[in-house]
Amino acid sequence: MTDRLSAQLEFLKCADRLKSVNRANFLLNQSRPENAAEHSWQLALWALVMQPLASERVSINRVIRMLLLHDLVEIIVGDHPIHLQTDWQAVERSEQAAAAELFGLLPDDHRLECLTLWQEFEADETPDAKFAKYLDRCQPMFQVLCASNSMPEHRAIVEENLSSGRAAYLKTEFPQAFEAARSLLEYTPPADTPFSDRLPFLAESDKLKSVSRASRLLNGERFENSAEHSWHIMLYAWILSEHAAPDVSNDRVLQMLLLHDIVEIDAGDHPIHGQVDHEAQEAAENAAAERLFGLLPDDQKSAFLSLWREFEAAESSDAQFAKAIDRFQAPVGNLETGGGSWKDYDVTYAQIEQRVGIPVHRGAPGLWAWLQPRLSSYFSAAVDI
Repeated sequence: MTDRLSAQLEFLKCADRLKSVNRANFLLNQSRPENAAEHSWQLALWALVMQPLASERVSINRVIRMLLLHDLVEIIVGDHPIHLQTDWQAVERSEQAAAAELFGLLPDDHRLECLTLWQEFEADETPDAKFAKYLDRCQPMFQVLCASNSMPEHRAIVEENLSSGRAAYLKTEFPQAFEAARSLLEYTPPADTPFSDRLPFLAESDKLKSVSRASRLLNGERFENSAEHSWHIMLYAWILSEHAAPDVSNDRVLQMLLLHDIVEIDAGDHPIHGQVDHEAQEAAENAAAERLFGLLPDDQKSAFLSLWREFEAAESSDAQFAKAIDRFQAPVGNLETGGGSWKDYDVTYAQIEQRVGIPVHRGAPGLWAWLQPRLSSYFSAAVDI
């Protein structure tokens, strides 16, 4: 079991590098390029939000998994913008080799599961893959079209993409998205449709990419943001799902983690080792949840609020495992980087036992059994120094 968990964690730590792969499109506020990890998180959110528009043959939970891992190969091969001249056959060969290398870090059962799902997405033939591809075509375009001051050159790329590029097929395959994009290109509000009704929430969700956390990337180059954190812990929850209780639904856990930090758009991030007025924080987060999920149609607002509140309460088995994963990821990173945010906040082992140990042991005791001796060793060494 220790060797198996070590292999899983090596893969998950390697995945951290996706947060440093920049894409051609920018955040809605135009402050910087989007990276591939936060793009993957937002695509998973698109999938959950746009589920009512998918055919009955689509499993949205498989789509979410596809989108979580679809760009992992870019850790090795980088991003290839669609508007540049590119040898796409060479890219395909490179990506196939990268997928074999990255998923090869995992135990054989996970390796086969992830590689097969990634190849299904790339082949674009099944209903799940087709819907995932629709969203992968849409998100970058609406990233441009929903921005108040998008760059003219980016709008020109969207125009070409819709007219004769990869997104042109949406006219027949996903017409509500196509028509909304055409309207926004002409600076005209799109017609009211189930697709356009969900765009305000998805546009607002882009702000989560600008919420900084206390944890740094494993390469130390900057602080992690809450969108890429949400993507990463979804990957953690998926790969480490065998450490959950038998009654846990991993699909529901992934959805909880997809949504759990949305409120930080309004309420900000509050590090668990910082000084926090918990009553004020709770009030701010509840108000944020009402406002943000209130941008959705009523049925989705109710469903998402319920899932978010279940996570916050941490009483169900699903929520307890989700909480355990949310607490587990940062210590793994801090151990990898020689202390990380523990040094910033002068954290003690007693604090770790209380704030990390209790929720991790409650929701995933096997993960705490792995983590606890490593934490004890680190803090013992720190005291000796």
